[in-house]
Amino acid sequence: MKKMFLLTIIAIAGFSCAKKVSQENTVVKEPQEKKLVGGDSDEHGCKGSAGYTWSTLKKECVRVFEGTKLSHYDDGKTYTTVSYVIFEGNKAELFLDTQKESIILERKSEGDSWINGDWQLIPWKGYVLKKSGKILYTGK
Repeated sequence: MKKMFLLTIIAIAGFSCAKKVSQENTVVKEPQEKKLVGGDSDEHGCKGSAGYTWSTLKKECVRVFEGTKLSHYDDGKTYTTVSYVIFEGNKAELFLDTQKESIILERKSEGDSWINGDWQLIPWKGYVLKKSGKILYTGK
């Protein structure tokens, strides 16, 4: 009986000290491509991750958020979507959140509105941007 008890204790001790073998599912991972911050230059050399966009008007990379901010406007309510405008002489370049390409507007003289087709940027209490007579954006 003592031998049986001793053998049981040795067996339990042996199993508890045994090396556990884990059977994990091994998944082969594809090497991930590292993307460098600032390594996203567009065809003009502007780095989008650094906030730069090509300006057709200025012929250089600009940070549009340093320009004039226009907030979306609808029926007297101001929304959180914004667009920007930069000025150069008698021209203005619109960077709208709804347009892929910027829009160049031009005015005839100081104090006039900037116009391109049905787009009109009016200098009134800041700026009012209209399309086909409807106010879309306002800003200071």
